[in-house]
Amino acid sequence: MASSSEHRTGYRAYTTKFDREVRASELNAVLGSLRHDQLVALNTAWEELQTELLPSKTRLHLIAADASSRIMAALTEADRRDTAISLLFDQSGSMRGQKMLFSAATADATQEFLITLGITCEVLGFTTARWRGGRSRSRWNWRFRPHNPGRLNDLLHIIYQDAADRRASSGSWDYRQMLRPDLPKENVDGEAIQWAARRLSQLPNKRKILIVLSDGAPVDYATLTANPPDYLGNHLREVVENIEAAGDIRIAAMGIGYRMHLFYPTSSYVEAPSELGVALINLIEQLLTA
Repeated sequence: MASSSEHRTGYRAYTTKFDREVRASELNAVLGSLRHDQLVALNTAWEELQTELLPSKTRLHLIAADASSRIMAALTEADRRDTAISLLFDQSGSMRGQKMLFSAATADATQEFLITLGITCEVLGFTTARWRGGRSRSRWNWRFRPHNPGRLNDLLHIIYQDAADRRASSGSWDYRQMLRPDLPKENVDGEAIQWAARRLSQLPNKRKILIVLSDGAPVDYATLTANPPDYLGNHLREVVENIEAAGDIRIAAMGIGYRMHLFYPTSSYVEAPSELGVALINLIEQLLTA
């Protein structure tokens, strides 16, 4: 993963040596194999997604079909094929349970919705590999703890679907990995957005949209205890402002139980996780047809 450069806010990473970017199928290489109790929890969550969420998923597919008709009437096939949308999911600890469950269901349904329209789609996730700093913080401790060291945790960026994958459905198997009980930890939003934006910028599509789905402000214990308390939030604002100013990528956010307007000029909001899928389809339609 590329090293973060200095920013207007003075943001930097103390080290990027331990940051990882992996496909969902490769998570064992970072997190290790699941213990028996963790595997039981994953299977239980997966069963809930496949059965108890079925009525919600059916409703979402119907709403997506209606939205597809309106989008196809508003945009030519060439316009749709020249559009790429990246969905970036916060996978921090506060997203555990129903938020992550509905995020996985929403990711799968929205991927199918976009690919069927002929729109290029990426689905990404972000968290950290460890709690409370991991190996990055340990290295800082070994080196006499310089003041204001910058970001002090091991980033974990996950690819659930990349732009080259044109399958309308992957059978949800990759999204099963979202439900791993050992996955959610902390969230460094600014660098995750930079990563997703870099991936989008490398695509040939002329129109590019990045949507961040999150339930709160950036939080990383190790970073915030060794730097100013607004360190991560200020960097997130700076990253969003820079993307807006560049104009190559349209950025928006979907808040889950948290209003994102303090960080993003364009945002939407749901109170309950069960509302996420419908709200995201509506937001995408607005962004595409505005």
